[in-house]
Amino acid sequence: MDVPNLARVGQKALVRSVAFILVAAVAFGAGLLLGGNGTTAAAVVSRLPFTGDNLDATPDTSVNLDNFWKAWNALESQYVQTHASTSIPTAKEKLYGAIQGLAASYGDPYTVFLPPQEAKAFSETISGSFAGVGMELDKKDGTLIVVAPLKGTPADAAGVKAGDLIAAIDGTSTDGMPTDTAVRLIRGKAGTVVALTLVREGKVIELKITRAKIQVPETEDGLDEESGVYHIALYQFTTNSADLFNQALARFIVSGSRKLVIDMRGNPGGYLDASVDIASRFLPKGTPIVTEDFGDKRPSDTHTSSGEGGIPRGTKIVMLIDGGSASASEILAGALQDNHAATIIGMKSFGKGSVQSLVNIGGGSLKVTVARWVTPAGHWIMGNGIMPDIIASSTPEAKRGEVDPQMDRAVQFLTTGK
Repeated sequence: MDVPNLARVGQKALVRSVAFILVAAVAFGAGLLLGGNGTTAAAVVSRLPFTGDNLDATPDTSVNLDNFWKAWNALESQYVQTHASTSIPTAKEKLYGAIQGLAASYGDPYTVFLPPQEAKAFSETISGSFAGVGMELDKKDGTLIVVAPLKGTPADAAGVKAGDLIAAIDGTSTDGMPTDTAVRLIRGKAGTVVALTLVREGKVIELKITRAKIQVPETEDGLDEESGVYHIALYQFTTNSADLFNQALARFIVSGSRKLVIDMRGNPGGYLDASVDIASRFLPKGTPIVTEDFGDKRPSDTHTSSGEGGIPRGTKIVMLIDGGSASASEILAGALQDNHAATIIGMKSFGKGSVQSLVNIGGGSLKVTVARWVTPAGHWIMGNGIMPDIIASSTPEAKRGEVDPQMDRAVQFLTTGK
């Protein structure tokens, strides 16, 4: 599609009325391993590492569990219910609680145990069969944070911003709350309302958001005839993203432009395969894209370019990222940056770079961090993010959709080389 002004294309890409799956970054970020017959929606690596059925259940006799049983028996024999709202847990519920505590002891927000009810909700989330508000959550320094709301969703319409801290959900404090629990509380039937207490720059913001059926976003592209710069926006890395990107890329080639902006601002990630497929259009066959580092547990696994190519010779490429760009977005940006295939402009990305495996335990799901993503130059994405080659900040006017200084900076670089 042709539009008269590239800044307007960028604005439209940022405000387009598309929807987004509300899901914790531990799930929809590039970093979930699923096995067995479970859904692979949002599973960026689909091979089977563990299922739980093939894991050793032999007790570790080197660990003295006397204190655990003392605590168990003390609670069993002495606990008195003092609040009408509380209930005595069943033996199975106590076991689930113990497993949750064991997972929490690792201090990794992505290593968590989901009891059956939450595991079921998680499965529905990654299959897309639910209603929500349209944002991705994560944890930083133990606090729930919004990675990115997608424009056009209920969260965006209500004024949720990337970087907002979530202090309470329907009046329930999120202090110490696992990300998956927060996701379950925010999700619900379409048409119902969820109340969020947010903290933004030290100010408390109360919002009531009506849930809606959420669909997976697409891409958008266009040419600015005045500058000759072509723009492709990637909203998410879904199973269709590589095909949609290839279609947009074909339109770019037909346009005759040799100046390309790939906009991944606010893109929270998704399928690893989509990221690798897209990177393969820009990198020679065999070029490293990203490495899964399993520590001392198993050899590292490097994903390389298939060398699809097709990019016209002499094409100059800019990739736009910001604090809402996470996981698969960071993998693609890191691959093109480290291999000198694109210039990265914007703000530092979110920093979601770990891989989780699902282990089936007693009807629940144990998510275990099993690897970390490393860029071709050896840069750890987790906690570090991708630092742009050229820093370009947003502005209050940009947040209101009046201007787009980051897009303007990209156009300046592509047209002047500076």
